[in-house]
Amino acid sequence: MRYLLKKTVAMVGMMGAGKTAVGQALAARLDVPFRDSDAAIVEAANMEIAEIFARDGEAFFRDREAQVIARLLDAAPGVLSTGGGAYLQPRNRVRIGERGVALWLKADLDLLWSRVRHKTTRPLLMTGDPYATLSELYAARVPAYAEAEIVVETRPEYSIAETADHAVAALLTRPDVLEEIP
Repeated sequence: MRYLLKKTVAMVGMMGAGKTAVGQALAARLDVPFRDSDAAIVEAANMEIAEIFARDGEAFFRDREAQVIARLLDAAPGVLSTGGGAYLQPRNRVRIGERGVALWLKADLDLLWSRVRHKTTRPLLMTGDPYATLSELYAARVPAYAEAEIVVETRPEYSIAETADHAVAALLTRPDVLEEIP
């Protein structure tokens, strides 16, 4: 099966939802470029995101993130993995809506915790009680993620490929975004 992607698909959702892994699988399935806003920021800054947070603060990071997302959305249609906090910024939601489509990888709190609890690369979880912090972030962020035009549930029993299949099916409901070609 071949596809024509007409708009960039911006993967949004919490840390641990699978935006990068599923995004890469989706891009491969659609035969389009995969881009990662966090990776682009790391490359441009020549330092890890945790280092940027520590040195310059979250506000500085969010400004750079918005610039990078805008630049990546101007490229040819592809799949764009965004950082967990990116879609919370109204300017990013507007840009994604104007130049692409947001796909929320919706995962429940237990699944997210199982995926991030042993990671040392999550600056927002560097707290005395990372589970409580994740829970608070989840509660605060879900309303913004719910603004995404497309929602794909990710579940513990789904493989990356199966989640990508669900994403393709959801995108095919939007002929302005994706269509099958003979």
